[in-house]
Amino acid sequence: MKNKKTLTAPCGLDCFNCELYEDNLTTDFAEFIHSKLGIPKEDIVCKGCRQQDGKHYHIPSDGCATLNCVKERGLELCCECNDFPCALLAPIADKAAQYPHNMKVHNLCRIKNVGLDRWIEEEAGEIRRKYFKGEFVVGKGQAD
Repeated sequence: MKNKKTLTAPCGLDCFNCELYEDNLTTDFAEFIHSKLGIPKEDIVCKGCRQQDGKHYHIPSDGCATLNCVKERGLELCCECNDFPCALLAPIADKAAQYPHNMKVHNLCRIKNVGLDRWIEEEAGEIRRKYFKGEFVVGKGQAD
C-alpha cells in the first residue's frame, strides 16, 4: 500500500479504507458495480483522490471541487484553511448510507486535534466502521 498520508483526501476521507481503492477492491465488488452501473471494470479501481487528481467514475467530470479548492489555496487538508469548515464539507442525508461524505468534518477535526499520523493508525478504520455499522442513539451519538 502507498503512503497513507497521500491516501488521505484533503476533505478528510480515508482513501486507503475505501472499497474502491486498488488494494481493497475485490473482483466480486468490481463485478457488482459493473453489472449495476455498466462502468467498465478497468474504470472502477481507484488509486486515491490525490493520485487521480480527483477524477473517478463517481466524481463529476470537472473533478472534485474540494480538491480543486485545496490546491488553489496551497493547502494539504481542509482543516488547515481559515474558512474550515465550509459549505463544501456540509453534511447531507442524501446517500449517507452509501458514501462516507458525512465523516469529513469529524475526520478533519480529529486530524487537527490528534495529528494525521495518529488518526491514520488509530482512528480512521474505526471511524469508518462505526459510520457504516454503528448505531445512533439520541443524546449519545454512536453506540458501541
